[in-house]
Amino acid sequence: MEEILKEGKRVLLEESQAIEKLARELNEDFIKAVELLHRTRGRVVLTGVGKSGLICKKIAATLSSTGTPAFFLHPTDAAHGDLGMVKGEDTVIAVSNSGETAELLSIIPLIKSFGIPVIAITSNPNSSLARLSDVVLNIGVKREACPLNLAPTTSTTVTLALGDAIAAALMKLKGFTPEEFAKFHPGGKLGIRLSKVKEIMRTGREIPIVKPDTPLKEAIFEISSKKIGATLVVENGKLVGIITDGDLRRALEKGATLETKVSELMTKNPKKIEEEAYGEEALREMEKHKITVLPVVNKEGKLKGIIHLHDILGRRLF
Repeated sequence: MEEILKEGKRVLLEESQAIEKLARELNEDFIKAVELLHRTRGRVVLTGVGKSGLICKKIAATLSSTGTPAFFLHPTDAAHGDLGMVKGEDTVIAVSNSGETAELLSIIPLIKSFGIPVIAITSNPNSSLARLSDVVLNIGVKREACPLNLAPTTSTTVTLALGDAIAAALMKLKGFTPEEFAKFHPGGKLGIRLSKVKEIMRTGREIPIVKPDTPLKEAIFEISSKKIGATLVVENGKLVGIITDGDLRRALEKGATLETKVSELMTKNPKKIEEEAYGEEALREMEKHKITVLPVVNKEGKLKGIIHLHDILGRRLF
């Protein structure tokens, strides 16, 4: 068992050290590559074989989701017609640790003949791929973490990290905003948390509302029917308070009756959020104050809606 743990730690340390080494040695070539990609008017084409190809797919996905259109092109498919997918305004990133991958080298001259710039990611700056490329990013991996020094491990990990660095640098150059990120991630929990509150809040008849002079029995009915665990107290369109399930229990324990007015039990000046805020901000507020609902208001303080924790987490139950 100790040997297993020792081997796991060795691999993780070797790969992390290789990434740290690349970070220290990153130079002007990285700047040239990022600036070239920033100037690209078309798309970024990632190409590689085997494990490198899998890493290319991930880098392409990361670039696409952060404002830089990209796709993966398999070298073999490219040699059999798919090269037609590459246009003159594109830029190619070719990945090969050795820089001597035959399938890759067979298409690079054709790509260059179209006037398309090529960025090489390799551990061999003197390789055939490097000589054919406009910019060379040397990841400098001398040994794989594989105990046989055969399976792509360290080289693929470092390449993946370099791809993330490229994507992040491009985001900075483009001034990529949370709003843009949300547009590329409309589905799932991430998209919801990056959406504005006004896009995911409950509105109209979905909002549980009572007036300050409403008797407690009607407030109970409103809370139960809207299934959100609370009701807002509103007067002349303005939010004046909130009553939650917990408030009801505590009030009844202290002797409140079903005819007690809501104004006597409500929490005044409740926590709220503006409709232009992001779901992520609403989530932070809920976590900070240990609450599950937030009234939503506009800049003038007028009630616009209500948002529940489940709405932000992307698992609305009702």
